[in-house]
Amino acid sequence: MAVDRFGVRKKLLGQVLKEMRLLHEGQVQEALQVQKRDGGQIGQIFVRAGHITESQLMLALGRQSGLEMVDLSSFQPQKAAIEKVDEAIARPFQFVPLSFDGKTLTVAMADPMNKSALDDIRFTANCDVVGVVAESSQVAAALDKAYGKEEQVMASILKEIEQGVTASSAPVRRSGAGVTDLADAEAMANSAPVRKLLNYILYQAIRDRASDIHLEPFEDEFKIRYRVDGVLYELEAPPLHLATALISRVKVMSGLDISETRIPQDGRIDLAIGGRPVDLRVSTLPTMFGESCVMRVLDRSVVSLDLYQIGLRDNEVARIKQLIDLPHGIILVTGPTGSGKTTTLYSALNHANDISMKIITTEDPVEYDLEGIVQVQINEEVGVTYSACLRSILRQDPDMILVGEIRDRDTAQIAIEASLTGHVVFSTLHTNDAPLAVTRLVDIGVEPFLIAATLEAVVAQRLVRRICPECRTLYEPSVEILRELDLGRDQVGDRKFAYGKGCKNCNGTGYRGRLAIFEIMVVSDTVKDLIMDRASNSVIRSTAREEGMQTLRESGLLAIFDGSTTVEEVLRETMLSV
Repeated sequence: MAVDRFGVRKKLLGQVLKEMRLLHEGQVQEALQVQKRDGGQIGQIFVRAGHITESQLMLALGRQSGLEMVDLSSFQPQKAAIEKVDEAIARPFQFVPLSFDGKTLTVAMADPMNKSALDDIRFTANCDVVGVVAESSQVAAALDKAYGKEEQVMASILKEIEQGVTASSAPVRRSGAGVTDLADAEAMANSAPVRKLLNYILYQAIRDRASDIHLEPFEDEFKIRYRVDGVLYELEAPPLHLATALISRVKVMSGLDISETRIPQDGRIDLAIGGRPVDLRVSTLPTMFGESCVMRVLDRSVVSLDLYQIGLRDNEVARIKQLIDLPHGIILVTGPTGSGKTTTLYSALNHANDISMKIITTEDPVEYDLEGIVQVQINEEVGVTYSACLRSILRQDPDMILVGEIRDRDTAQIAIEASLTGHVVFSTLHTNDAPLAVTRLVDIGVEPFLIAATLEAVVAQRLVRRICPECRTLYEPSVEILRELDLGRDQVGDRKFAYGKGCKNCNGTGYRGRLAIFEIMVVSDTVKDLIMDRASNSVIRSTAREEGMQTLRESGLLAIFDGSTTVEEVLRETMLSV
C-alpha cells in the first residue's frame, strides 16, 4: 500500500490496473524495472509501453484516489449546476458541472490529479464542491452539451462585448503621444467580457500545445495567431477596437505599465490553464498601429525532460550518458533559436540530478524549475551577467554547471576555467552544425589550445514535426523523392515512408508534436590535434564522420525510415553533407 501526502493509505497504481483487468503482473514488473533503470512515473511508463491509454490511466488514478467514476454518455447536466460555473472556467479546467442540491455542487473531471482546481471552483461557485471522474472524451462531449459547441464560444463572448455589457469597447483616450489614459485602460482591462475573451484565447492556444501566442494590431484588422510545432496558425480575430483592451489586460496580469505604450516591456504571468500550471513570458513592442504582444508559453506538462523522449536513439542516449558522467570538460549544444537546445540540456541535467551532485545553472530566462538544482536568473541591468555569475558559481562548490549561452570571450574563458578546475560545463552556442562550434569559439577569441584541452563534445540539433499517430499513412517513395534525398532504391530497400492525412487529433495538419534529430561530435584526440593546427571546418567534419559522427541529414533519414517524420520536414531542416 502507498501513502499519499496526507498520510492516507492507498493502493498501488499497478494493483488498481490489475483489478481493472487492464494489466497483468508481468507487465507491472516489467514497468517497475524500467522505472528503476530510467526513472519517471509508473503510469506514463505503462502508457509508453502501449499497455494502457491515457484515458485508462486517468480512470485508474481516479479509483486510486478514492474518487467515484461515472459514465456521462447518457447524463444530462442540471441547469442549476451549469449556472454555478462559468464556461470560461469549466472548459480550461475540463470540469463539467453535473448537479447542484442547493449546498453541494458535483463536477466531473477528466484528470483526477487536478484536485487543487476543485478549490478554485469552490471559491468561484461559493459552495461545497465534490469531484467525480469520467473519461476525457465524455467530459468534452458533456461540456458541449452543457454550454454549446466550442466554436460558438468566441462568437458568444464577442456578442456580449458588442451589446455593451461594459464600456470596454469604447475608444481609448490618450493623454499624450503614446501614453494611454490610465483610467480608460484599467476599465477596459478589468471588464468581465475582456477577461473572459483573453481566458478563452489562452485556453484554446494552450489546449493546442502552442509555444507562442501573438496579439498583433494592424491598420485595418487585429490578428491573433499562435505557433504550434514551429508553425503559426491564425485564430478567429475579434474586432480591431478590442486590441487595446486585450493587450492592456495582458499587461495588467504581467505587472507591466499599462499607461506606457512607447517603449518595449517584458513581464511574466503565472496561471493555471486546464488545471496545469503554465508560465507565460510576455513581451510588448510599440508598432505603427499600437502595441504588438507576444506570450511565450512554458508548459512543463507538454515538455518531457527525459533523454528517451526527446528523439535520441538508444546508442545516442548511451553516448550522452557517458558525456554526463565525465569528470570534467565542456559539452556544447548548438542550433538556431527554437531548436530545442534548452530541453536537451534540461533532460541531461534531469538525468544527472542526484543528491550526491551539486548542479548550478545560469539562465536567461530560467524556463523551468528543476527540483534539487540551483538556478540563477541573469539580470544584466543590475550587473548579474553570465560572466559575473560564473565567477561566483565557482566559489559555490558545484560538480556540474549549466551556462545558458556562451555569448562572448569572457563567458567562454570562465567556462573553460571551470572545466580546467574539475567541473563538467554544459552550454549552448548558435552554429549550424557541430564542427562549426570550434570555428565560432575561435572567432570570439578563445585560443585553439584551450578549446582542445576542454571541449569534449558538441551536439547539434534541429526539431522536425512528428507525424500524427492517428492518421499516419504509409506510401511507396517515388524516384523523385529519393532523388531529393540523394538516395538510391537499394539504400531504401522495401521500406515505406509515411505522412499524416490530417484528422481531428492533429487539427488537420498531419502532425502532432515534434522530435529532435541530432549530430553528435565527440572530440577525439585526432580532432583535438586538428583544432590545435587550426584546421578548417570541412577537415574537422570529414574526420568526425570517419570516426562515426552521424550528420543531421542522416539522423533525419532514420526518422523518415522509422515513419516518425516526413521527407518535407527533413529537407526543410537539414542540408546534404558532402
